[in-house]
Amino acid sequence: MTKQELIEQIKLKKSFLCVGLDVDINKIPKHLLDTEDPIFEFNKQIIDATHHVTIAYKPNTAFYECYGLEGWKSLEKTIAYINDKHPEIFTIADAKRGDIGNTSTMYAKAFFENLNFDSVTVAPYMGSDSVEPFLAFKDKFTIMLALTSNKGGLDFQAQQVSEDEKLYQNVLKQSLTWDNNEQLMYVVGATKAEYFKGIRDIVPNHFLLVPGVGAQGGNLQDVCKYGLNKDVGLLINSSRGIIYASNDEKFAQAAREKATELQQEMEVILSNM
Repeated sequence: MTKQELIEQIKLKKSFLCVGLDVDINKIPKHLLDTEDPIFEFNKQIIDATHHVTIAYKPNTAFYECYGLEGWKSLEKTIAYINDKHPEIFTIADAKRGDIGNTSTMYAKAFFENLNFDSVTVAPYMGSDSVEPFLAFKDKFTIMLALTSNKGGLDFQAQQVSEDEKLYQNVLKQSLTWDNNEQLMYVVGATKAEYFKGIRDIVPNHFLLVPGVGAQGGNLQDVCKYGLNKDVGLLINSSRGIIYASNDEKFAQAAREKATELQQEMEVILSNM
């Protein structure tokens, strides 16, 4: 998928919603446990119920890897289902990979060629040669951790590296010097909304993937106030708040209602741009 195709979908659906498919088998409705593949069946029904207002789906691979081969098969079936039924929807492998040289290339092949995701999340701690192999793939995007929403995110990311610069700002600036940096996106947590203006000063034209709205306490209005750019430039992720809106047999309908509520908020915001 190209950046322009992603922007066109945002305009068409009047939405910049990303739904996180972080499936804990202990939290899904009990009646699904009798199906051949409970995780895939859960995802399928969530996708069927929410695709009309969703720009992106983001499976966190840890929620599949923890179940071994069967979990990985569920992930394969999920991404294949999205690509077959809704190829216009942007897909994110939330894998947080990052290693040097050939290892990063193999990670990239796993997600971009084998599974056919549009993007993958990457940790930049090992520097340029751990990220640039991902950027070498045409029409694929690398979503780099910049400023995360977890409690310990500021332990390192907000450390001063010079008189007027924090580590995450330095990382953002350096990433703009890398090959094919136009294929970069960045993870910026919604719970750090006050940082968005400074981040936009550094990366005004890149997309930001924003987790933390809803269950983690992030506020959509605050994020949009400072995070929107001329192309919208935001993918707002909600996981638990949508997929676990209910755990009974009407879980998909409840997810649809929650996703639609968020999309309607986004539509209002877009109408005022």
